[in-house]
Amino acid sequence: MIAATSIAPIAWGTTYAVTTQFLPAGHPLFASLLRSLPLGLLAIAFTRHVPRGSWRWKAPILGVLNIGAFFPLLFVAAEHLPGGVAATLGATQPLIVAGLSVLVLRESPSLWRIAWGVVGAVGVALVVLGPAARFDPLGIAAGLGGAVVMALGVTLAKLWGRPAGVGAATLAGWQLASGGLVLLPLALAVEGVPPRLDLAAAGGYAWLATVGGLFAYVLWFRGIGRLPITATALLGLLSPLVAALIGALLLGEPLAPIQSAGFGVALLALLAGQLSPGQRSRSAPPSPVEGLSEESRRAP
Repeated sequence: MIAATSIAPIAWGTTYAVTTQFLPAGHPLFASLLRSLPLGLLAIAFTRHVPRGSWRWKAPILGVLNIGAFFPLLFVAAEHLPGGVAATLGATQPLIVAGLSVLVLRESPSLWRIAWGVVGAVGVALVVLGPAARFDPLGIAAGLGGAVVMALGVTLAKLWGRPAGVGAATLAGWQLASGGLVLLPLALAVEGVPPRLDLAAAGGYAWLATVGGLFAYVLWFRGIGRLPITATALLGLLSPLVAALIGALLLGEPLAPIQSAGFGVALLALLAGQLSPGQRSRSAPPSPVEGLSEESRRAP
């Protein structure tokens, strides 16, 4: 389950390179819209499940946090900061999740994972925060804002789980569609359609919508339901590491020795954070998804 869940942040790590290399500049809302709404509606049509009961308000809340607010902030950060710097701000998410798990989920704090979260953020910083790093205030605000809203979305997704008989694909579709519907009027009113869309842009949008969108979120929400929440959040460190690796291998941004060391430190923190040494600490009752029947757990 850890390996499958890790595919999601790996896919998200390509967002920075795709945004800067293939997508039209100045249209983060439009990019967010195409990444969410079409495949979200397609997932709902394919699974034939619509939110019922309390999920009529829970799904839109998760959709706004994880999609409607997070996507634009992510693209704004990617446009105003070097890819690695933008991703580094996202590396604070495990620490925010650790705090929210205590406040919202009433879990006992895991000092082990909090410590490795700090180590991981430091390691990521060593990878990307070189002397040429650019610190645009708007980009920094967007990057930190994205980390906060995504952390809250992850925490609430863990708290609420998913309804019995509803699979991860359906839950992902609900959130992508809800977030996309919020983005639709904003994208059209503020930005409109880019004046020129070439084949490269079309391919970039398709990649972000499929691999970086629906596919990644299906794996991510399935992992949230089955793994400890802070451990899952630590997997998010893969995103900036992948962004840095793409920069080194494909964009002519080689890693200096200290950056390579930071890469290793962050990777060590990610792996160590998946362990639970010592006696398992007491925590709140399992989230709804953990209480599903085995048949429901296996639902796609």
